[in-house]
Amino acid sequence: MNRQSVDTPHVFTDCGPLLHNIAILPVITNPERASSFLDDMASRAERREVLERWNVAIAADAKVKPFLEGVFENSPFLREIAHRRPEYLLDALESSPAEALKNIIEGVLSNIPESEAELMTRLREAKQKVALTTAIADISGYWVLEDVTGAISNFADAALTACLRFCLQDLERRGKFKATDPTAPEKDAGYFILAMGKYGAFELNYSSDIDLIVFYEPDRCKLTDPSEVSVEFVRLTRRLVKLMNERTGDGYVFRTDLRLRPDPGATPLAISVPAALVYYESMGQNWERAALIKARPCAGDIEAGEQFLKEIRPFVWRKYLDYAAISDVHSIKRQIHAHKGFSRIRVAGHNVKLGRGGIREIEFFAQTQQLIAGGRNPALRNRRTLATLRDLVEHNWIDSKVERELETAYRYLRNVEHRIQMINDEQTHILPSDEDALARVYHLMGIKDRQDFADAIREQFQIVQRHYSGLFENEPDLTSTLGNLVFTGDDDDPGTVATLSSLGFKRPSEAIRIVRQWHYGRYPAVRTAKSRERLTELHPVLVDALAKTENADQALLTFDAFLSRLPAGIQLFGLLRSNPHLLNLLVTVMGVSPRMAEIVSRRVHVLDAVLEPAFFGDVPDQNEIYSALQTTLSQALHYEEVLDVARIFVQEQQFLLGLRLLTGSITPLQMGECLSFLAESVLEQVLGCVQSELEEAHGKVPGAKLALLAMGKLGGQEITCASDLDLILLYEVPEDAYQSDGRRPIAPTQYFARLTQRLVTALTAPTAEGVLYEVDFRLRPSGNSGPLATRFSSFLSYQKSEAWTWEHMALTRARVIACTDDAFKHELEAGISGVLTEKRDLAKLKDDVRDMRARIQKEKPTQTPWQIKQRPGGLVDIEFMAQFLQLAYGHEHTSILNQKTEKALLAARDAGVLSHSHTDVLVPALQLYEALMQILKLTLSENFNPEEAPKGLLDQLIAASGEPDFSRVVQRLEDHQSDVRAVFEDLIGPVEAVATDA
Repeated sequence: MNRQSVDTPHVFTDCGPLLHNIAILPVITNPERASSFLDDMASRAERREVLERWNVAIAADAKVKPFLEGVFENSPFLREIAHRRPEYLLDALESSPAEALKNIIEGVLSNIPESEAELMTRLREAKQKVALTTAIADISGYWVLEDVTGAISNFADAALTACLRFCLQDLERRGKFKATDPTAPEKDAGYFILAMGKYGAFELNYSSDIDLIVFYEPDRCKLTDPSEVSVEFVRLTRRLVKLMNERTGDGYVFRTDLRLRPDPGATPLAISVPAALVYYESMGQNWERAALIKARPCAGDIEAGEQFLKEIRPFVWRKYLDYAAISDVHSIKRQIHAHKGFSRIRVAGHNVKLGRGGIREIEFFAQTQQLIAGGRNPALRNRRTLATLRDLVEHNWIDSKVERELETAYRYLRNVEHRIQMINDEQTHILPSDEDALARVYHLMGIKDRQDFADAIREQFQIVQRHYSGLFENEPDLTSTLGNLVFTGDDDDPGTVATLSSLGFKRPSEAIRIVRQWHYGRYPAVRTAKSRERLTELHPVLVDALAKTENADQALLTFDAFLSRLPAGIQLFGLLRSNPHLLNLLVTVMGVSPRMAEIVSRRVHVLDAVLEPAFFGDVPDQNEIYSALQTTLSQALHYEEVLDVARIFVQEQQFLLGLRLLTGSITPLQMGECLSFLAESVLEQVLGCVQSELEEAHGKVPGAKLALLAMGKLGGQEITCASDLDLILLYEVPEDAYQSDGRRPIAPTQYFARLTQRLVTALTAPTAEGVLYEVDFRLRPSGNSGPLATRFSSFLSYQKSEAWTWEHMALTRARVIACTDDAFKHELEAGISGVLTEKRDLAKLKDDVRDMRARIQKEKPTQTPWQIKQRPGGLVDIEFMAQFLQLAYGHEHTSILNQKTEKALLAARDAGVLSHSHTDVLVPALQLYEALMQILKLTLSENFNPEEAPKGLLDQLIAASGEPDFSRVVQRLEDHQSDVRAVFEDLIGPVEAVATDA
């Protein structure tokens, strides 16, 4: 491909109709199924002319049919679009993708409707056209990477422009705005949008968010009332975000993120140019300089945007080689490597963007050298990653071989990233751990054999990692240029005051006083001379880490409170001094999660695990967690030590998973799964230890079988850091087994009751290392009044003849997590399935579910939407609906039986017992609820109060929701709760009427 400069519009590949230019065929594993997808689609082409076009397209080239079969077999998302709107696919096939894209964009920008609903529908339909057109051009090999990312980015420009035109035309109709050009009111409007990150560089991927900063130039504004400029433009921005971001029945256009604007916690959504210039000149940080490298005016008053970028050029590009930036680069690099546990390069589960050898390392490789040298050499100021690599070769910053290898790796990894995302339209960069899901990725690339794919992608990861590591072989001292840091004596050192002020401390004298009192030994952690000596060595690193937070003074106060609770400090100070990245993580934790900060203050040893090679990066799978625990427990010398070691292991792993969640290394869904893997591993191995202890005194019951059943959230692998574990212990013994065979034989009922009680004690008894887990066995037959352990035959008989509906609802989440043998496990699963697939009276089932929901609602009333679980329309409503559907229709559709709520809902949709419109309400709501609850349970030990919560926590909730600000998070949460309750009433009936009767 010919090189194009940063300011030149991209020229798309155009070789004529796509159906004659298919170069790559996705792999088909099940020809019959793949063919059925195609037949099904043809049957949906209801209009005659569409069907005729379809038949012509299929006959046009021998590759068309196998190509589409491969696409539809491997990508449910693309298949769904094509099935719903076959003409979208035909438009792409019959013309060149470039022509199809041009027509889509022209359609978006012409005749902007006056109705907001009509505009939202038009944009979302256009987004689906772009997704389908781009994907088949990509998969077929017709388009290269620049075409693909350019198409998505160009459409984002058009969509933003259409939204902005709509908003401005609406203002004009209301007499608040006067456009110079009524057909393009954004021109000369003084309002402009900067595209940031990948979007600014025309490098968007299939499921990218778009990072934006919105500015306005007051002197250019065409509002009729100049005094209303700030209010109207903030209101306009909020509306524009809604038009782009809000999910409807047609999906969404782009998730938008406005948090790269100056001081996002304190500034409005749209910022005046004069205010922005003052901020960047006086308070701008190196990370903001790096972000602005890719900034591009993408919508609105483009001329004003270009002028703004010209004005801030001295801020972004320094005149001399920027060694201050080098320090920041190395700081960022250390943090990135701090976030890389489970860091060996692998295939399944590897993050192609953030993992070792991933896309981010290529981008970082290019961008850091740009930041250092771009001030002296304007030729290095390119927005695009690959163009920057070529610039670096041309100007002797890197070797041409390095550039060629990194370009090859970048294209390959972006290609893989796109395949991951186009399967289900998910914003993820992680190669699936499930082998079938992973196969879809490389099958879409035309690769048949897993080993071929694994070898190829590992090679690229290793090449990237080698070059990336070589860039930072000789790291400078991060804190060598901070300035004076003297905290001795009675008077404040003027140089230290100046240093702290320059670093962002608003009250430097107060900061000096706090640090000085540490050296008076008033806290237990600083009582010894050695600990104070270590603390002195830590000063530069500590001050630097605190200064990089949003509020250095508050961060220092938080650290001071943390220090006051530490029982001892010498080991921690030495650890932090040797590993500065730990301090950055610690400061992050203290600013976001009071619960985790409290854990560190009580048990500093959880930080030791951060130094393990297996930290961050890839998501740990169940086998890794199980093996790590097994290795740890094997080193314990006796039973009590086993339990203490298990407690330490759980605390460390929960803390590390929490860090991964807070730093974006894992998703809330992965957090729930990993916490469940951890709990299951502990339960299975601790149960084995408890059993061995019991056998020493009482032996074994001959022929006995034993299983541990996970219920509730553990059964669904959705637990949080604060979850109790719902369990049932089941056993079965031969009819002739009357007692155990040990030194002190006891009856089987007594034996297994004692075993269960010992397990409960092992898990819940507090020791110096805390508690392992709180457990709940109340879901067993007869609840607390029944025996702790239940014979399976009795359990099954009870479930079939005596259990209440709510007990069957709970049974939908039952999952065997430990068992003595596979045959017994299969017997258990078959028995549970038999209960769940019994045909039920639908009317009575609805009455029972409504009655139970009403009772819970009455017993646990809620006051705030943040009571996410119990709130009407909250998590309980969704779980009840999933359980209702399984009990109502499981006898006809066994595929809907699944312990995971989301999978059960999707299976119900696929089985035809839950409508698509209801699914589109419930699944996004469930995902939001679980994401918010994971964060809240991780960070807080008490109920969430937004007024008192740390700003860092609010930022985490905003990020998890994908909303631009906290008010939008609250609104979205309330909207979901209202919509979910409406679905509940539609599906099962109104709750209030039952509550009144009760």
